[in-house]
Amino acid sequence: MVTVSFLGDKTLLTGFQISGHSGYAEAGSDIVCASVSSCAYMVANTVTDVLGLPARAEASDGAMLLKISKADALPAQAILKGFLLHVQALAEQYPAYLQCNTQNI
Repeated sequence: MVTVSFLGDKTLLTGFQISGHSGYAEAGSDIVCASVSSCAYMVANTVTDVLGLPARAEASDGAMLLKISKADALPAQAILKGFLLHVQALAEQYPAYLQCNTQNI
């Protein structure tokens, strides 16, 4: 199962952490992993390269982290909230393969 945990508080998102593999299909054919990964990379690239915000960004097989300080997070709210909505919708469609964790916000 893929778990996407959002970071921040009720007023300000400061990033996300992704872990796991969905197990929906074989690597290369897994639409759940591909949907989450593609969108997560777009968010991370937008935050760091388009908005130019200082961020901790790490990715490895089955894991990704994007973390922005509260002081720098305001310009990234629209893209982070959009990603949250995207992950929530995917988790509703594929509840056995994807979990959206908002306990930290």
